[in-house]
Amino acid sequence: MPFPCGQVWSGQTRTDHSPANAIDFNRTDDLGDPVVASAGGQVVRVENTGSDSYGRWIEIDHGSGWRSRYAHLSVQRVSVGQSVTRGQRIGDVGSTGGSSGPHLHFEQRLNGVAQRVVFNGSEAFYWGTRNYTSQNCSGGGNPYTPEEVCGSGYTVIDSAALGTAGRVYLLYRDGYNCVATIKHVSVGTASSVSAFLEVQGGTRTTDSGSFAYYAGPVVKYAPSACVKWGGSVGSNSYVSPFEHCG
Repeated sequence: MPFPCGQVWSGQTRTDHSPANAIDFNRTDDLGDPVVASAGGQVVRVENTGSDSYGRWIEIDHGSGWRSRYAHLSVQRVSVGQSVTRGQRIGDVGSTGGSSGPHLHFEQRLNGVAQRVVFNGSEAFYWGTRNYTSQNCSGGGNPYTPEEVCGSGYTVIDSAALGTAGRVYLLYRDGYNCVATIKHVSVGTASSVSAFLEVQGGTRTTDSGSFAYYAGPVVKYAPSACVKWGGSVGSNSYVSPFEHCG
């Protein structure tokens, strides 16, 4: 599902929907709620049709002809060409375009044709409304992305898995490197997390402690130097060699 792990959403399908196989998701006070990638892939469209149709919407290519669409967003948090992981926040629920109230319009497409939506291993209920609990737990339901942690303009240039406990990211912007560690377990509960960054020839800077969602940002200016980076969640850790030089 396109929502963080454990959340319950009402999903509606109807024959007069466009396309009919799409599903609309609602829950109480959902304006601004996180929308996450329903599967990993590459962002291929970040569009805004104004007050018509989808409004602000995103499309992700998952490979083998499969794509997903997320429409009526209030905020788009990814850019075209960006790689995303399942459970990564890509936008916020909104009511843009041809929408009468906040909700998420969601589609799964195969070779350009909208398919009946399948999530949690089962096809959605057609036709009518049912409640669904998200099992999109590969990202632990963490609502934060490394781009949000590091700030506007930063782009992920490398990352490493911390087992299933989280992922540490290296980002770059105008000569500055930034490291952020995103938790995938015990999300929302304080636990041991760290992120570090070291410019070759300089000292290492580490952000570590008991955090609910992430460690970082750790930022250093290194326009023409190699960097060593990494982090940890619990007992799972990663340390890079000196790399990404210049």
